[in-house]
Amino acid sequence: MKVRSRVWKFGDNVDTDQIIPARYLNTSDPKELAKHVMEDSQWPNFAAAHQPGEIIVAGKNFGSGSSREHAPIAIKHAMVPVVIAKSFARIFFRNSINIGLAIIEAPQAVDEINHMDEIEVDLQEGLINNITTGKTFSATKFPPELMEILKAGGLMEYARERLSKIAGTDKTGMSEG
Repeated sequence: MKVRSRVWKFGDNVDTDQIIPARYLNTSDPKELAKHVMEDSQWPNFAAAHQPGEIIVAGKNFGSGSSREHAPIAIKHAMVPVVIAKSFARIFFRNSINIGLAIIEAPQAVDEINHMDEIEVDLQEGLINNITTGKTFSATKFPPELMEILKAGGLMEYARERLSKIAGTDKTGMSEG
């Protein structure tokens, strides 16, 4: 699974209130949340200015704060394919995997990637290639089980696929035989 795009770079301690401000939590509509993603961060125009497929790179402790799933949902539905950070808040990390948002830790890459650099991320191999500078970095590689969850689009989709195979049914729950 490879992703290639430009980077929006953020600093340390980007919390869930910066990712999706609490004033927008009166909805759980992912498309509406995506319209306000990163609105209270250092790039308040992110939702309107970024292009689908562009990547977020951030410092340490990305996603700290509340345990709400709205934050990774807003990022995913803003069409951000991957978030790279020095480190993630643990609950944000788990929520991201559960909803199918790819996130990887790569401290050295974060230090050397600049805002609007073009990079290519190979999630399966745990590699980040900065196309702009020509440098390549190692990232935390996902175990195969987590890659399967990401490929399925999140934990619920992964569980549905597994259960339908076990039960011999298709995705609608109808018997295949």
